[in-house]
Amino acid sequence: MRRTAAVAVLAALLATLATLEIDAQQDDRATRLREQIDRIFLTNDYASPRFGPARWLPDGTAYAIVERTPAGAEIARYDAATGARSVQVPASRLTPPGGAALDIDDYAWSADGQRLLIFTNTRKVWRNNTRGDYWVLDLEGGRLRKLGGEAPEATLMFAKFSPDATRVAYVRANNLYVERLADGVITPLTTDGSETTINGTSDWVYEEELGVRDGFRWSPDGRRVAYWQFDSTGVGLFSLINDTDTLYPVVTQIPYPKAGSTNSSVRIGVVNADGGVTRWLKTPGDPRDTYLARLDWVDPGTVAMQQLNRLQNRNDFLLGDVDSGEVRRVFRDESTTWVDVDEVRWIANGAAFLWVSERDGWQHVFRVPRDGGDAQLVTRFDADVISVAGLDETAGWLYLLASPTNATQAYLYRSRLDGTGVPERVTPGDQPGSHSYDLAPGGRMAFHTYSSFDRLPTMDVVALPTHRSLRQLTNTQAVSAKVAPLLSPPAEFFAVDVGGGVTLDGWMLKPATFDPSRSYPVIVHVYGEPAAQTVTDRWGGGRMLFHRALAEAGYIVVSVDNRGTPAPKGAAWRKVVYGTVGDLSSKEQAAAVRALAARHSFIDASRIGVWGWSGGGSNTLNVMFRFPDVFHVGVSVAPVPDQRLYDTIYQERYMGTPQGNADGYGVGSPINFAEGLRGKLLVVHGSGDDNVHYQGTESLVNRLVELGKPFDLMVYPNRTHGISEGPGTTVHVYQLIARYFLDHLAPGPR
Repeated sequence: MRRTAAVAVLAALLATLATLEIDAQQDDRATRLREQIDRIFLTNDYASPRFGPARWLPDGTAYAIVERTPAGAEIARYDAATGARSVQVPASRLTPPGGAALDIDDYAWSADGQRLLIFTNTRKVWRNNTRGDYWVLDLEGGRLRKLGGEAPEATLMFAKFSPDATRVAYVRANNLYVERLADGVITPLTTDGSETTINGTSDWVYEEELGVRDGFRWSPDGRRVAYWQFDSTGVGLFSLINDTDTLYPVVTQIPYPKAGSTNSSVRIGVVNADGGVTRWLKTPGDPRDTYLARLDWVDPGTVAMQQLNRLQNRNDFLLGDVDSGEVRRVFRDESTTWVDVDEVRWIANGAAFLWVSERDGWQHVFRVPRDGGDAQLVTRFDADVISVAGLDETAGWLYLLASPTNATQAYLYRSRLDGTGVPERVTPGDQPGSHSYDLAPGGRMAFHTYSSFDRLPTMDVVALPTHRSLRQLTNTQAVSAKVAPLLSPPAEFFAVDVGGGVTLDGWMLKPATFDPSRSYPVIVHVYGEPAAQTVTDRWGGGRMLFHRALAEAGYIVVSVDNRGTPAPKGAAWRKVVYGTVGDLSSKEQAAAVRALAARHSFIDASRIGVWGWSGGGSNTLNVMFRFPDVFHVGVSVAPVPDQRLYDTIYQERYMGTPQGNADGYGVGSPINFAEGLRGKLLVVHGSGDDNVHYQGTESLVNRLVELGKPFDLMVYPNRTHGISEGPGTTVHVYQLIARYFLDHLAPGPR
């Protein structure tokens, strides 16, 4: 008996020691992970070298850039090919008498290059809209003058020179003004601006979903201004409550149309630049149930507009006569699902324009006559145009990004503008990964950015079409040396068959000490909606390095792009989710994990985590609720639990209206499947999120409480959708996510 007892004691002691050793390993992993996250997001040890922002100058051989000097900001000119530098505007000329040098947030040259418009002292309106002060520098006379007259500080928006640079138009307090530079006389072009009448800029949903911000355009002859006017009367007001900055809460109300609700009434008018009565263009349809997504001038008597119907499955290209207000349709693009909006590029001296469409099953570029007629295909290949990069019209070429054989990458191609021949690749074949280009006027040079998943982005100037590198603009040597230990082993891209003839792209990160004979927990990073891909062969910055840090801590990290994401795989791939966004994505994410676990014995199917942000937060909820046998721990950041709570333009584009597609909204919204939750769930949201409202998370909290489901919640007061405002916020979010996985999904092999 004594021997048996001694053996039992020894076994217990050994088990205790083993447990202590495991705990010590876990503590060490947690410490190293926490330190690495600090290096990524707090001290920014791995920040990529930056260039610019730079502006190509009109001759296409040189660029301008703002540079900081001890005396203040100055604007320098660089010869793009040689790097020869000269000072265009010294800091001394950007310093008001008796004041400090202006801090340049943005700037614009007049068409003749003799005047400079400077934007400074900026204040945020919401995400991408800012207001501030504008100054004009006369380069010949040296005069530096502030615009706006007696306007309060930092209240001007979107100032633009007239074509002859004698006047500047701008928006203030939802009214449009023109200021004469010779004598400072200010002429109001509108006087009815108010909280509900918005002239020359946009409401929240147009800015967020259609990219409409600077809402007016000078005519080519400078005699008129065309502008958007929004009437937000009747649009529901969403209240954001700031509980922390003052003794009593402060409420900010934003007109925000939720899916199926009333939109702003929108119209486009043309007014004389000297003031007078606005001529409203007679666009067809109910102005609350159509979208005027684009506006530009064609010639001094004609404006061009793109008008979407409410369901966004039809886009009409309209030309409006500014004298009569009459409008005619030149071209219609339509689909059984949705159509996207892109910029129109005029060619052939205004006789034709280029239009991006999926009308033949691929995203292609078409040439359309101005006076109407058949659209001629320009990009003749069975592949998608990812985006249009620029034009060399003199030589007859259109430059575009595409990747016909690998949807995770992007390369420069060129296609003949007359539609003959097939697009030819310009990016060299020995540079696998993703490339982007900023073409100079004329299309003979470009800023070129190149990266891959494990390669920091580098920038150089290239000559086109040879792609010969003329000058390096960034040097990544020092940062590459620091980040190199995090990039081993290299990322693995894979394709996984999820059944039904569907193959999905993905990537996988493994620990540096990976042992294929053992099994590891997996963390899946998901987005899964039509707005973005996660599986791209390009440098992912801080978030990618966060995933690298998780892998180093003992996890396998995986991401898969389900159908419905905007991969260049054809329109059918992207649009199969129409009407039920959130349903197919969750099924295919679960199928991908099952298939990977069946393929790889080193994947521990009993330890699967998932996390995502925004649409990825929604999909995290969907997979946790619908497939609790597959996903065991989830972190959902800023999700949309109920799709009825998001905005009209985004949600209705992919889903139709709730009134017309109640079943689709039901099957796509994770809140309706909350009873399926069995694993550990953390929901994270900013209470000041003006985009994806905290309201949705509160609704989910109520549902989970009603169901008696345990879960965790973290709220960041007053933070917006990016949860980045305030010192320490970003690093805190990522430390939180990491800690949740460490606590509930044990890292390391078994």
